[in-house]
Amino acid sequence: MHHSAVLLIDCPDRRGLVARVSSLLYELGANILHADQHRYGELGLFFMRVEWALEPHDGPGPSLDLERFKDAFAPVARELEMNWSLTSSVEQPRVALLVSKYLHCMADLLSRWRMGELRCNIPLVVSNHLDVEPLATFYGIPFVHIPVIGERREEAEAQLDDLLTGLDIELVVLARYMQILSPTFVERYPSRIINVHHSFLPAFTGARPYQRAHARGVKLIGATSHYVTGGLDDGPIIEQEVARISHRDQVKDLVAKGRDLERVVLSRAVRWHLERRILVHGNKTVVFD
Repeated sequence: MHHSAVLLIDCPDRRGLVARVSSLLYELGANILHADQHRYGELGLFFMRVEWALEPHDGPGPSLDLERFKDAFAPVARELEMNWSLTSSVEQPRVALLVSKYLHCMADLLSRWRMGELRCNIPLVVSNHLDVEPLATFYGIPFVHIPVIGERREEAEAQLDDLLTGLDIELVVLARYMQILSPTFVERYPSRIINVHHSFLPAFTGARPYQRAHARGVKLIGATSHYVTGGLDDGPIIEQEVARISHRDQVKDLVAKGRDLERVVLSRAVRWHLERRILVHGNKTVVFD
């Protein structure tokens, strides 16, 4: 497995930003694998993603040590008013899956994880239904059943938070978890909870979107992956996909076609997050190639 480092930057736009970053990496002996940038001209903002190899390279000089890079880059970042993060693929993020009764998204994610498409550790599956346990057991992942019942919602959420904190979970994936998390809980995981909604947001937010789409007579249905915020289905959108339908399709047909869309958009969002390809600005995302 080849290991790499990823630098994500957002800052006020100005001339020479790309040159400053790439020149510093060159001077420190980095072998850049990929670089991408984006400008929001009307907002005067600049976004950048740079990935470089961590293995020793064939050229002159030593390979780049991450601590050495941080020390050299920090004064440049202060000067240019950069918000930045540096991560390494050596340390794989810890991910928790939350799911209710519908297992298609969870099954897809676990299959991709087992095949190596999703480079992470998954130490926990949580559900408010026991139906999920056999699938978690099949993949050898610890399962925790947390019922969410009426007045005990706060107690269930506190138990969930204790689990996530104790396992040092970085990313929470709602793989068709049909419970609303409180704003207080969500605030503890900013841009670290990904949800899949079975609708092409902002259309048909909330419950029963396929039924409402059928009643409206739409010709396209969709699915959306997004970061979770305090507003219902209102967080920054990461990925969307659609399928064409016709007057012949009934609600069950929309549900069947929609499941394929849900699997695709959720797996893409999770992979892009793990690969550090997403920057969030306000209610929008920049997703780098």
